[in-house]
Amino acid sequence: MTARMDKKFADLKAEGRPALVTYFMAGDPDYHTALEIMKALPAAGADIIELGAPFSDPMADGPAIQLAGQRALKAGQTLGKTLQMVREFRKMDTTTPIVLMGYYNPIYIYGVDRFLDEAVDAGLDGLIIVDLPAEMDDELCIPALAKDINFIRLATPTTDDRRLPKVLTNTSGFVYYVSMTGITGSALPDPSKIASAVSRIKSHTNLPVCVGFGVKTAEHARLIGASADGVVVGTAIVNQVATSLDKDGKAGPDTVQAVVTFVNGLSSGVRSARLAAAE
Repeated sequence: MTARMDKKFADLKAEGRPALVTYFMAGDPDYHTALEIMKALPAAGADIIELGAPFSDPMADGPAIQLAGQRALKAGQTLGKTLQMVREFRKMDTTTPIVLMGYYNPIYIYGVDRFLDEAVDAGLDGLIIVDLPAEMDDELCIPALAKDINFIRLATPTTDDRRLPKVLTNTSGFVYYVSMTGITGSALPDPSKIASAVSRIKSHTNLPVCVGFGVKTAEHARLIGASADGVVVGTAIVNQVATSLDKDGKAGPDTVQAVVTFVNGLSSGVRSARLAAAE
């Protein structure tokens, strides 16, 4: 629902701080553990949940997220089960926006109309489909918007002022600024460059701008949050899951808590961001 996303950003703006957007892989390391992680995220400080949909050929993802996807697929995760996770989560939380991030192929095979109908029924708020450019909006973007599902687009350092208006066409919810070229989980870029990039994007749109790729610590979150409307953290959270697993790749007793503790730290960084910017 676009209304749930819009309300969240309006509330955060009134609070005077950026959003913490937390990514994790659906079904990693198994359905039950992933659902428990998802349920724990809002209380840990997550404002928006980005739910990774595992795919066998994830070309935009770094090694950590690729491995998470492989673990999830091996454990039997499917697109249908990922939507079921959203449905289960909604039984206890009707306010936290959920965005599905993934690739078009599984949705195409599932059937676009069937997928969107089930996504609406489950309570999904938005989509980030990394391999669908603006030129292919008729495939999924336009049908999703017609169902009141946000279609969130990626902008990168190479998205120039000539290309940006095309990227922003039909974009809703927020703009996801990928703060570097390359794959997820790379090194953190210069925060001053992020500030100028966010400013440039905002000159073309009224949508919130969230920044991700490379955020690993509470300090990173604070620095980026000083200029962005949201901070997206993915690989670092996925790594918390990975390092908690036993030698067979199964969830350990501390898997969920490891994520909770880490997200708590990120949340404190985000919540101090506007304070730091005003000093």
